[in-house]
Amino acid sequence: MNDAAGATPERPVLVVGAGISGLACARVLADAGVPVRVLDRGRRVGGRMSGRRVETAVGTRVVDLGASYFTVSGSGGFAAQVADWQARGLAHPWTDTFATISGRADDGGGITGSSSGPVRWGAGGGLRTLLDDLVEPPGRERLDVVHGIDVEAVDVGPDGPTADGRPAAAVVLAMPDPQAADLLPRMVASRLDVSARWNWRPCIAVYAAWPQRWWPDFHGAFVNDSDLLVFLGDDGSRRGDGAPVLVAHVAPDVSSDHLDAPAAIVPRVLAELGPLLGVPATPEATWARAHRWSLASPLRQHTGASSGWDEVSRTGVCGDAWGERSKVQTAWESGTALGGDLAARFAR
Repeated sequence: MNDAAGATPERPVLVVGAGISGLACARVLADAGVPVRVLDRGRRVGGRMSGRRVETAVGTRVVDLGASYFTVSGSGGFAAQVADWQARGLAHPWTDTFATISGRADDGGGITGSSSGPVRWGAGGGLRTLLDDLVEPPGRERLDVVHGIDVEAVDVGPDGPTADGRPAAAVVLAMPDPQAADLLPRMVASRLDVSARWNWRPCIAVYAAWPQRWWPDFHGAFVNDSDLLVFLGDDGSRRGDGAPVLVAHVAPDVSSDHLDAPAAIVPRVLAELGPLLGVPATPEATWARAHRWSLASPLRQHTGASSGWDEVSRTGVCGDAWGERSKVQTAWESGTALGGDLAARFAR
């Protein structure tokens, strides 16, 4: 395969996926002067850190529908990135303590205790604003992000890889392994150790607003012994504006059963919220909706590498499955590492 031309504006590095991993990869490349273009099927950047703009009792705001928060470990590049976001008012420490709630009917519901852990971070404008900042941080080149592009296939020819016929110096798939495997030639997917057969946990996020807050004070809560829910988030606490909005994450098995019609689970979730939070009946919501995450979190991690790279086809894979644990920091570090490797190769 001819590699002499390197990366050019006509033949850039193509990053498919505008979640935090893909944008982190592209950010490193752009900062190094390497031509890079991000392709994403959505209308905005975000991936599983995206949200939805809604009307609430405190005004129009974005509700976080995917990742509930992020944590920071160590003192490396991600810690420096978060410190910068905090200094500029984009991110803030949220809490290090979540409530625990019993889902057992004989316990009568309500908050039963608490669980302390690492500091969880939130963003006043919603987590996707952090990705907006990766696209255009102050004083740096804006990333070339093209929305509404649903890439269907990555092919490999004598002049390099292509994404739906678009020529590329290299292609980076910043997405869950099953999606990457669906786009790649079978042999390339095998060399990258990604497979469409690997299961990921699904999750349906049910989010609802009320005229006023009716639940006891808590930031977030792990729901134990419930077949329906695994986590509750107080979005007004998370964002710091006190909005009467709750986000409930439905358990994987139930989510899987409702992926074709996620809205069908909303009445059941609403009915469950009151008893779980110590109220006999859930007050009527102003509105309630559901968002489907078919591939919410990986069941298998690539623990031996921070990203995948196939030299023969010049294609790579990055994301939160490439590391010890699936989390926002892992995704950022995966994309950043792959971006650094490609920058060393293509920087002029």
